[in-house]
Amino acid sequence: MAVSDECKLKFMELIAKRNCRFIIFKIENQEVVVEKLGIPDEAYEDFTASQPASECRITIFNFDFTTDQNFQKSKIFFSVHRNLDFLQQSIWMLKD
Repeated sequence: MAVSDECKLKFMELIAKRNCRFIIFKIENQEVVVEKLGIPDEAYEDFTASQPASECRITIFNFDFTTDQNFQKSKIFFSVHRNLDFLQQSIWMLKD
């Protein structure tokens, strides 16, 4: 499975510039592609609402927070969201 150049570019921009809140990737025609970029002002609720309930998605979320010492910090979280029914169907498709 290939990863599109846009995926790599958007991920590197997120790390270097923190120019988006999240990236949602999907698998399309045996390639990982960018489905959605969340603007910096979007919240976690926008991130979760952007993911379809019945399909697999690979996601990156840029989480900003303040420490107990009042320092601004940012962490990047990577996750895979999957629906077992969809996954089972995908496995059967790959077998054929």
